[in-house]
Amino acid sequence: MKKRNIITVLGISLMLLSSCGKSFLERDPQGELPESQVINSKGIEASLIGAYGILNGNVNGTWGNYASAPSQWLFGEVGADNAHKGSEATDQPNMNMIEFHTPNSSNDNLSTMWEVYYEGVSRANNTLRLLKLDQAGGKTVTTARATEIEAEAKVLRAHYYFFLWRVFKNLAYVDENTSVDDAKVKPNTDDVVPKIIDDLKFGIANLPQTKINKQSGRMDKGIAQAYLGKVYLYQKKYADALALFKDVIGSKDIRTMPYQNNFDVLTKDGPEALLLAKHAINPDGSGDNANVGDMLSGLNGSNPVGCCGFYQPTIDLVNAYKVDAKGLPMLDTYRNNPYKSDFGLSTAEKEKYKLDVSLRFDPRLDYTVGRRGVHFYDYGVMPGDAWIREVGSGGPFVGIKTMIPKSLHSGHTAAGAAYITDLDVNIIRLADVILMAAECQVELGDLDGALKSVNAIRERAAKLPPKLTGDDVPAAAYDVKPYPAFPDQNFARKAVRFERRLELAMEGHRFYDLVRWGEAKTVLESYANFEGGFMARYKGLNFKDHNVYLPIPQTQIDRSGGALKQNPGY
Repeated sequence: MKKRNIITVLGISLMLLSSCGKSFLERDPQGELPESQVINSKGIEASLIGAYGILNGNVNGTWGNYASAPSQWLFGEVGADNAHKGSEATDQPNMNMIEFHTPNSSNDNLSTMWEVYYEGVSRANNTLRLLKLDQAGGKTVTTARATEIEAEAKVLRAHYYFFLWRVFKNLAYVDENTSVDDAKVKPNTDDVVPKIIDDLKFGIANLPQTKINKQSGRMDKGIAQAYLGKVYLYQKKYADALALFKDVIGSKDIRTMPYQNNFDVLTKDGPEALLLAKHAINPDGSGDNANVGDMLSGLNGSNPVGCCGFYQPTIDLVNAYKVDAKGLPMLDTYRNNPYKSDFGLSTAEKEKYKLDVSLRFDPRLDYTVGRRGVHFYDYGVMPGDAWIREVGSGGPFVGIKTMIPKSLHSGHTAAGAAYITDLDVNIIRLADVILMAAECQVELGDLDGALKSVNAIRERAAKLPPKLTGDDVPAAAYDVKPYPAFPDQNFARKAVRFERRLELAMEGHRFYDLVRWGEAKTVLESYANFEGGFMARYKGLNFKDHNVYLPIPQTQIDRSGGALKQNPGY
């Protein structure tokens, strides 16, 4: 794989990007400009757009942005029990270290994550600094718009710091008042969470409820509220978080918002969308503003995408979608009599393989996972091994949520690279908020409220059209029913957490959820033993306490002259 090397310095950058074409996030780098040319309304607005530009996890180019993907597929899903790295064992070997929790400080995925999101911090800071200079001088930006710009930039900065904090924990905090020289030697001893909270509170107080300029990718009050609620949830401030989540949910009815629309390139910006990474194919057909973070998840082999075979759902995840005779999740027994498609069969047996359509599954399975014998968009029936790069390393399944129909490749994929699409990525969507609210309700003892929240998600899932086989019959005995009751808090907690997995699988949340629940070691070691029964390389995972965070990139420690200190355990 090609790699992108970025050299970033913590501090203030004069990178300026301007908007073009139809999307305010289609952007062309304009280089470094004299400050006198950008302390004005046009320059500040362009600087803000540059800060938004990092939402897609990309500074430039296409290849090499995988670890900084807004979907957080590598750290959030491959690092958990939902996905394998996939591809071949020898391709992107440093990703194997993330999957098996054996990373070191020279891992290029860590450098990518650090550099890209600190670049986002730098751009947000630069916008705030330019705005302050404008307001102290010529005031080319109106007071009302200046307040909005400040709020947008601060919520962006909060997001970039939050993404960094979840991965590295110990960060150097720099803001618009930090000089370049000070930023270079700032130690990573700051607690950034209170700063994140301050920025989000400013956003809540000063952002409009509706989108600025009617541009869907913009920050708004609801996003800031949802994000602050999420930060409070990580701090176990359940009452504070729940109040914010309830404001975001309001009277919205998730049951009227089709689940599949979240992953449809034509309906990706629907009513469920909150915080999005907006993506666009450039007018010349190039894809650096597209969803380059997920490009490796393209199917491999004889299919309309042709590359790259990474990011495969685990056998464990697929079995989690099994339901009992009442249409309810098999919370403790889903691994019994495991379904593994045609994995492990001989060549002759695979030729005779036929999908068992009598198996009982939650229909969200086949909107999350591609499995043999089931229609995969308009590509035809998923044939199994022919679409998988190395079955022995990644298993028999492929992902769907990052894919788009073949009929939409023209205009929605990069020229000559159908694995680069303009499908937006949901960073926070309404179902996520509802399930976070349910967590809070459980912890606060409101089991009836939690039941109502979870059942709204399940009732929406029950409306999904069945996926079909090559014989045009339903590919499973699909069933999903609401829980009749939560008998106690422990059951409710387990049910809510399991529902988050089913609803949000392959969307980047899972590892971070396990960490904040304090379940990472228990769940991941149990998963590795189960998955290792099919693929021996997964057996024997030893998840250590320090693995809940990852090492600070050694290149950053070296550049800081030792001001940055390595995380404990690495």
